[in-house]
Amino acid sequence: MNVSNYLASALLNQVFRNTNYTRPTTVHVALYTSNPTAADTGQEVTGGAYARQAVTFGAPAVVGGIQTIKNSVEIAYPVATAIWGQVTHIGIRDAATGGNLLYYGPLGDPRSILVNDIFKFLVGQIAIDLS
Repeated sequence: MNVSNYLASALLNQVFRNTNYTRPTTVHVALYTSNPTAADTGQEVTGGAYARQAVTFGAPAVVGGIQTIKNSVEIAYPVATAIWGQVTHIGIRDAATGGNLLYYGPLGDPRSILVNDIFKFLVGQIAIDLS
């Protein structure tokens, strides 16, 4: 996954310029039908009972020589009551609505979400590192 412009600036300022960054208490996974980009310009899914889902990450562990965190619980979205479209990307955001994009990336297997579908991530499917 890729770090957003917002988070990159916040972390650099916090670590190297002693500027406080207020970290979120909960982060959420957003689904996108286009690339969110580092500038947070993608098209997030809307309507049809869609709602961002909170995510919990496990402690960092070395994966392929890189410190990585992964989701530690399954994440299931509500049953789609309308067509959500072709979900191609995800974003990790600092709020259930609005807020800031923190990380983003493409899905390994984009999926069209139709009425009555349930989209979910299994444990360990979302991985974030600082490389």
